[in-house]
Amino acid sequence: MIQRFIELGEGYSDLYELIELAKANQHRLQLMMALHTKIEDKEVSSLVVGLKPTDPGKFQALYICREGIPNPNYTENKRYNLFAQTARELGKEIYQLSVKPSSLFHEKDLFYQYLIGILRLNHYIVPLQ
Repeated sequence: MIQRFIELGEGYSDLYELIELAKANQHRLQLMMALHTKIEDKEVSSLVVGLKPTDPGKFQALYICREGIPNPNYTENKRYNLFAQTARELGKEIYQLSVKPSSLFHEKDLFYQYLIGILRLNHYIVPLQ
């Protein structure tokens, strides 16, 4: 099983692509998430769309808009509201977690490995097989 984050951007215009990915892949849509963190006194969120693993191939894509959206628990914003509206339309709950910021990691790949570990530990995605 290969699980990989695919970064689309920070959640500006690329948020619309994330939403379209969820809509276009409704049959494979496994989860929608908001990962909250704090960067330089700013409360921000990363939005994630996770698809079910491919068969064959056992590849699970986790699309992310990283740390560019204000945390909706502190600042209401239209970008998060669009994501939440899409989740309602698709009958999905948005899982919310607090995580460390990517700036604490020397490389982005290490940050994504950290996130995959958290998602596996909390059974949001399947463990390695």
